[in-house]
Amino acid sequence: MIQVTEQAANWYKQELDLQSGQAIRFFARYSAGGHIHPGFSLGIQVEEPQHPGYSTVVSGITFYMEQQDLWYLDGYCLDVSYDPDADDILYTYEPMESQANPS
Repeated sequence: MIQVTEQAANWYKQELDLQSGQAIRFFARYSAGGHIHPGFSLGIQVEEPQHPGYSTVVSGITFYMEQQDLWYLDGYCLDVSYDPDADDILYTYEPMESQANPS
């Protein structure tokens, strides 16, 4: 599951020069660090969905994760918020009480 605050969505719109109707894909990417999976971190890309597993629309922008990347959030909910002190996005991974398969 993905949750995005309106402030975070507006930050993305400003920083990435997005218009309503566009989409941001969250995906697992190989990296030296990793928050919930060592060796992987969360990447973003402005891209239209092909086979979305999780998605939400906030401030006219679709935020989603493709089915092939759902393993990255297995057991977690991704909360995307805006940190005004850092003027940046904050990603929080909240453990889910019960896992359900997305449809």
